[in-house]
Amino acid sequence: MAEDTSMDKEENKEIETPEVEVVTQDESHSRVVEHQSVENVMEDSYLRYSMSVIVERALPDVRDGLKPVHRRILYSMDKNNWRSGSKFVKSARVVGDVIGKYHPHGDTSIYDSMVRLAQPWSMRHMLVKGQGNFGSMDGDPPAAYRYTEAKMAKIAEELVLDINKETVDFRDNFDGSEQEPSVLPGKLPNLLLNGQLGIAVGMATNIPPHNLGEILDATVHQIDNPEATVDDLLEFVQGPDFPTGGIIYGKESIRTAYMTGRGGVVMRGIAEIVENKKGKQQIVISEIPYGLNKASLVEKIADLHKEKKIIGLADLRDESSRGEIRIVVDLKRDAFPKKILN
Repeated sequence: MAEDTSMDKEENKEIETPEVEVVTQDESHSRVVEHQSVENVMEDSYLRYSMSVIVERALPDVRDGLKPVHRRILYSMDKNNWRSGSKFVKSARVVGDVIGKYHPHGDTSIYDSMVRLAQPWSMRHMLVKGQGNFGSMDGDPPAAYRYTEAKMAKIAEELVLDINKETVDFRDNFDGSEQEPSVLPGKLPNLLLNGQLGIAVGMATNIPPHNLGEILDATVHQIDNPEATVDDLLEFVQGPDFPTGGIIYGKESIRTAYMTGRGGVVMRGIAEIVENKKGKQQIVISEIPYGLNKASLVEKIADLHKEKKIIGLADLRDESSRGEIRIVVDLKRDAFPKKILN
């Protein structure tokens, strides 16, 4: 019994949290040493990191719909007069200017962000106009930034319009050598127009793109009727409008997303059964869901045919060109087209 009692005392004894020395400076720049627990130091450091990721990296500002890296790319282009009416400049020049003045991070992350703004299958309305190989829907990577060229797209100029007329606040850049806008004027409703995807610490966002005409009609109605409800605005905004087309199924899930901020969008591509000149039937896919890798789709169809989960295919070709999607599935004469399509 005496032995058990001593064990209980040992278990109830509190574990002491180790302390660390934290060196700071006071207002007179004198060195100050504080003794703090590791727990408090880790908690404070993680909170600072979380706020930095949320505000300065992963999530868009609701006012201009841009993450800091996108905002800095567009501001750099505007300040250097690399606008839609000027000549294309090397992408390396844009990336270098953004790194040196506003965004002290890796060149790959900046270039990848700029590339996405120039991809018609990623953006409902492209904010950057690219010249050269900027990748493809098949997941092919873009050419290196020493080869490609870029400038602002015409519509992106609406985001920076009147920026020199004291419309937004400016702040020091990372080393205090330049000034940068905390947010762009944002005449264009970019957050809803192009959507945004971001994963921060404890927070995330995934906003789909929308139709410009619908968003503007809803905005005008909201201005004229400040008390307008979500259902009133849904009379103008029918739902997301993806750059790759496709069909959205189920309006209730869309309404739930707009009402609560959470909801799913069920999509499918557009395919039709046609007859070619030789009298053989084909399935032609002309639109695919947003974010779907086209090459992976074709490969998946081929794999299902090899595994004999789909029977009756004679040939499979990707005839897509110049931004137009066209995947052709030739069928055997004894095949059942509707069954295969389903």
